[in-house]
Amino acid sequence: MVQSYELRDGFQIPKIGFGTYELNGVEGTRIIENALLNGYRLIDTAFNYENEGIVGKAIKNSSIPRDQITVTSKLPGRHQQYKPALRTIQESIARLGLDYVDLYLIHWPNPKQGQFVEAWQALIDSQKSGLIRSIGVCNFLPEHIDTLELETGVLPVINQIELHPRFNQQEQRKYDESKNIITQSWSPLGRAGEVLANHILVELSHKYQKTVSQIILRWHLQLDALPIPKSSKVSRQIENIDIFDFALSAEDMQKINSISSSNGRIKDQDPAVYEEF
Repeated sequence: MVQSYELRDGFQIPKIGFGTYELNGVEGTRIIENALLNGYRLIDTAFNYENEGIVGKAIKNSSIPRDQITVTSKLPGRHQQYKPALRTIQESIARLGLDYVDLYLIHWPNPKQGQFVEAWQALIDSQKSGLIRSIGVCNFLPEHIDTLELETGVLPVINQIELHPRFNQQEQRKYDESKNIITQSWSPLGRAGEVLANHILVELSHKYQKTVSQIILRWHLQLDALPIPKSSKVSRQIENIDIFDFALSAEDMQKINSISSSNGRIKDQDPAVYEEF
């Protein structure tokens, strides 16, 4: 059974979610329906993924009660001014075919544009009006979150960041924890590839009789992070969510942490300079 985190605002959120980046059309709908059938109750999308409609359709087709599914979407950089942000949030909810969204995030800070505080105020006001249950951010560095707190007095409940064995984000996680912010992991498996063949992870896979993906996802949980893996294969969906019946030792956690490097980002998307629109 999937365990939950309690957010600072009191809401419960599953400790693992399902990512939907690049899942589109009829095939994407089917994949998301399978994920729901296989036990996922946190579905992560974004305005810029251009698939909020099929996420909503999959939820509707699943027949799972709405209050049992946590739906996340995200505000794109080009709509960070206050009024466009309000409209975009409303558009996201309409595309999803829902009355509200459970978690809405600012996708990137885009610090050069200097508008993320406006965007944050739009999220705050949309939460007050009942359109959003919980509000958070993606890819925000400590300096960006400090600015939000200084300007609005409101902290995000979640910060979704790039986090995988090659880039364990130790300092960012420590900061998030100090602010009682849950760290959520995008690309938690490092977009697979060579990381799944890493000799340390393969050895631990044999030791625990679990797949390498399960070892990595369990590592996320024991970092108190919330991974959102994506898979189109039913067998892999089932495998990825089956991580609550074992625990990694402190020594083995450290072995995985030793894989990390300061330049481990997949596409060098540094939030200090990267711009997303």
